[in-house]
Amino acid sequence: MNDGAAGAEDAFGRLAAYAGILPEYLDVRHERHVTSRETQRTLLAAMGIPVATDADAIAALATHDARTWQRLLPPVAVFRADDMPLSVELAVPSSLAERPLAWLLRAERGESWSGSVVPTSLQQIEARAIAGASFARYRFALPIGAATLGEGYHRFELQAVDDAASAATTLILAPPRCYEPPTLAGGGRVWGPAVQLYSIRSRRNWGVGDLTDLKRVTEFAAAAGAGIVGLNPLHALSSVAPQHASPYNPSTRLFGNPIYIDVEAVPEFAHCEAARRAVANAGFQAKLRWLREGELVGYRVSFAAKREIMELLYRCFRESHRGREDARERAFAAYLASGGEALRRHALFEAIAGKLHDDGIAAAGDWRGWPAELRDVNGAAVAAFAAAHVERVEFHAYLQWQFDTQLDAAGEASAALGLGVGLLQDLAVGINPGGSESWSDPSLYAAGASVGAPPDPYNAAGQNWGLPPQIPERLRDAAYAPFIATLRRNMRAAGALRIDHVMGLLRLYWVPAGAQADAGAYVRYPFDDLLGILALESQRNRCMVIGEDLGTVPDEVRAGLQRVGVLSSRPLYFAHDADGEFIAPAAYPRDAVVSVGTHDLATLKGFWVGADLDAREVLSPFPQPEHRYAQNVERTGQRRRLLHALQCE
Repeated sequence: MNDGAAGAEDAFGRLAAYAGILPEYLDVRHERHVTSRETQRTLLAAMGIPVATDADAIAALATHDARTWQRLLPPVAVFRADDMPLSVELAVPSSLAERPLAWLLRAERGESWSGSVVPTSLQQIEARAIAGASFARYRFALPIGAATLGEGYHRFELQAVDDAASAATTLILAPPRCYEPPTLAGGGRVWGPAVQLYSIRSRRNWGVGDLTDLKRVTEFAAAAGAGIVGLNPLHALSSVAPQHASPYNPSTRLFGNPIYIDVEAVPEFAHCEAARRAVANAGFQAKLRWLREGELVGYRVSFAAKREIMELLYRCFRESHRGREDARERAFAAYLASGGEALRRHALFEAIAGKLHDDGIAAAGDWRGWPAELRDVNGAAVAAFAAAHVERVEFHAYLQWQFDTQLDAAGEASAALGLGVGLLQDLAVGINPGGSESWSDPSLYAAGASVGAPPDPYNAAGQNWGLPPQIPERLRDAAYAPFIATLRRNMRAAGALRIDHVMGLLRLYWVPAGAQADAGAYVRYPFDDLLGILALESQRNRCMVIGEDLGTVPDEVRAGLQRVGVLSSRPLYFAHDADGEFIAPAAYPRDAVVSVGTHDLATLKGFWVGADLDAREVLSPFPQPEHRYAQNVERTGQRRRLLHALQCE
C-alpha cells in the first residue's frame, strides 16, 4: 500500500471512529461480525459525510478536525457529583494562548461566578496544527465544587479580554443514581397490570380506551393492592392515517395521541350545545355502539368521531373564552407558552397534513411527499401557511392541551389512590421518518438509515424497524436538548418510565437504506453522558426508570444501568440458565421488572400453542424450512421446562 492509499485508509478509519461506527460486534452466539467498508461508507453518507473517494475521506477528516479544534469550548460537558475537580477543556489558538480569557459560570438557580485565566497557566492536554495554525487543548479546573454548583443545567462562558473571540457551553451536573420510590427502598416490591390502553372497552368510551378509562384502571388496581399500572406508549401517531396504529412508530414522542382523549370529559362539552346534539344523534350513537361491540379496534372510525366533536368543542372554546382573559383563556395561554416552539411546530405539522389530506394528497401524512416548499419548517411557505391558518394550527394545540390535562389527572389519581409507583409510561426507541418530529428537526436524523437489530434466534434475517436514528454528533452539538425534552415529556404524570431498547443509550444497530437487515452495523452513542442526564431527569421528575435490556446487550450496558439504578427487564420467556431451564423466582435480580412477556412477545396462551411461530412464518418466513422445524422442537422443550419449573415451586 503506497503512502497516499495508507493516508486515505487512515482518514477513512478515523472518520468512521469519530462518527461512532463500530468496526465489529459480537452477536448473541458470541460470533464476531466485521463491519464492511461499504457499510461504513453508506452510514457516513447517512450522517451527512459523503466519502465516495479517498480524496473525500481526507477532506472530510480535515473538516472534522478543523471544526473540533476551532471551537473554544465543547457544546456540552456532563459531570457527576463525585467528579473532582469539575473541569472544562478549552481549545485555544496560539494567538490567544498567552492572553487572559474572562470566564463566567451561571448556575441554573441564578448564582454566578467569574474570573479570568491565561491558557498557558493551565494543564496542556494536546496540541495540533490545523490549516496552518497552531492550537492547544487545556484543562481548566473550575474553582467551584459540585456541592456549591448543585445538580442541574449550567452555562459556562469564555470571552477574550482584548479580542472578539467568545464561546459558551452547557455544563450538566448529574446525580449518581436515578430516582427510587420510597415503596421500593430496602427491598420493597410492587405488582400491577400492564394494559394496552387502546384495547380497553367500557360502556362509555368510544371504542378505544381513553384517559378516563385509565383512571378507572388505576382505581381497580389500587383496590386490588397493586402499586403500578403499565401502559403502551401514548405518543402521537399520524392524524391523517390513524389506522397506522403502532405506538412504537410514532409521529413524535414529544406529544400525545388525541385518540385517548375522553371527549365528553372536556370542560367545553358541558355547555357546547352543538357538540351535545351531535353526540346524541341516533346515527352517532349507533356508530359508538358499533365501535364498542366490534372485535377489533376501529381506529379510523373512532378517531374521526372524536375529531368531529373536538372541532365543535374548540369552536365553543373560542367563542366562550378567546380574547376574554378569563381563567380558561389564561390556562390555554400558559399551556401554549410552556409548549413553546416544539408545540407550535407539531401543531403546524398537523395542520399542514390535514389540509393536504383534505386536498386529496395521498402522502399527506408523510412530509417527505409534501410539496417541496412545505418540507422546510423554516421556509417562507410554511410561515405563510401558519399565518393563513391560525385557527387550524391552534386547534391542534388545543387537542394537546386536552390530552395533557386528562393525562395529568390520571397521574394525580394514581398518587391520590396510594399506588406506590403509579403510572408506568413507555418510551418508544424512535420515530416515524415522515412524522412531525423529523419534520421539525430533520438535521438531527440520519435519513439514509434505519434502526433495527442483527439476526438472532428469534429473527433469523435480522430486523429493520424503519425508524431513522439520531446522529450522535448532532445530538451532542444540541447539548442533548432533544434527549432531555423527550425524557421530560414522557416522565410527565409517570411514576416510572420504561425505555424500549435501552441499549440505544450505548449503541444502535443502523441498517443502510435499501440493504438487508444483516448488512448493518452498530453506531456508538455517548453512553455516560446520556446516563447522567437520565439520572438527573429521573430525580427531578421523581420517576423510576426501567430499561428493556433484551437481545444482544453488551455487559457494559447492564453494568452502566445497574450503576445508576435503572431497573432491568426480565420476561419469563428469557429467564433461563445456561442449560435452558427456567430460573426460580428467588434467583431473579433484585432490581428488575418481571413479566410473562412484553408488547412484542406472545401471550402465555400464544406461546404455549406456538401462535407466535405461525405469525412469524406469515410475516417474515424463516430462511430455511429446517429453521421452523428447529423452532418447533425448541418450543416443545420450553413447554416441558416451564412445567418442570412450576412443579418445583
